[in-house]
Amino acid sequence: MNKPVFDFEAALQQLQSGQALTGKDGILTPLIKQLTEAALEAEIEHYLEQEHPQPNRRNGYSKKTVKASSGSFELATPRDRNGDFEPQLVKKNQTRLSDEIDDKVISLFALGMSYRDIQSHIADMYGLEVSDGAITRITDRLLPELKAWQQRPLDAVYPFVWLDAVHYKIKDEGRYVNKAVYTVLGLNTEGHKELLGLYLSESEGARYWLEVLTDLHNRGIQDILIACVDGLTGFDEAIRSVFPHTEVQLCIIHQIRNSLRYVASKEQKAFTADLKTVYRAVNREAAETALDELEAKWGDKYPKVIDSWRRKWPLLSAYFRYPEAIRKPIYTTNAVEAVHRQFRKLTKTKGAFPNESSLLKLLYVGITKASQKWTMPIANWGQTLSQLAIYFEGRLDGVMKL
Repeated sequence: MNKPVFDFEAALQQLQSGQALTGKDGILTPLIKQLTEAALEAEIEHYLEQEHPQPNRRNGYSKKTVKASSGSFELATPRDRNGDFEPQLVKKNQTRLSDEIDDKVISLFALGMSYRDIQSHIADMYGLEVSDGAITRITDRLLPELKAWQQRPLDAVYPFVWLDAVHYKIKDEGRYVNKAVYTVLGLNTEGHKELLGLYLSESEGARYWLEVLTDLHNRGIQDILIACVDGLTGFDEAIRSVFPHTEVQLCIIHQIRNSLRYVASKEQKAFTADLKTVYRAVNREAAETALDELEAKWGDKYPKVIDSWRRKWPLLSAYFRYPEAIRKPIYTTNAVEAVHRQFRKLTKTKGAFPNESSLLKLLYVGITKASQKWTMPIANWGQTLSQLAIYFEGRLDGVMKL
């Protein structure tokens, strides 16, 4: 087989005239082709001479289109008569010369780009066409990694854990249904945020949260000091059934939002100002006095709202027993809601998902990328940890480094 020789002089002239090095019609593509085919020639010669002497011998070439970062080209792969030769540089079923293109697809996918935008970027950068099916196959490489991440061991103790859910439309048995993604965000004893798990169910409920908490326990968590949750009925019982010594703090922000749903729009500003004196009081006694005053002023008009605060008060007011360093991170689930905002950025180009795996692999790779920025402990963590060691005497002894 006659091999064309790469013309360096012509390539230099093309480069000087403005032709691109890579991509469609890139200058480097013929060189990559020539080097690859030369390497395959060396492979089969070594195979025949060292491992399989006569009567086996060469038997022409097979051809296939190979995609590389420099562009696509037709590759001639040498064959042997017995059909036993397995090239290692470019295997028989391999259609990409390296993982660079696959890695780029996953990187773009992790940014929440639509398939159409990914295809456009790959075409611009490499001059290659990537089908929807190819993108799916490439991103499915994340699934074993996702499974391993979901099953990884966890620390024995987490000072704070935030639990919340976000909802998406997913195709199930031919129709699209709303499903809840349960998000568990922890703060470890080093003061770093850590996404402990993502779970998926058809609806948010205390019963399924019990399954989530049981999984966390099975993966190694023995104790959670404070769990911050929304006002879902039965949530605190589900937590204490698995972690009986955990203190539960209901999210103040969730409670405020739910309260304002029942307040006339023209009175929401005034009601919110009075409500602020309750949850921003200096201590629990002052907060209870402010709650009495709130009821005296608004109780007749909005009894359902006041009753909700009274009924949930033991869990809403838990944070008042702590100093500011502990209060600030626990009185709201803002930490996990920030994760959900990141999720929404990733999924904003998707109206719905064809299956559960397509959603979970996107959320996983996206949050993995975002969590690379979680390199610093939360503010004043040393002081917070020291205070926690006093309030939760003995429960941090095995994990605090002195």
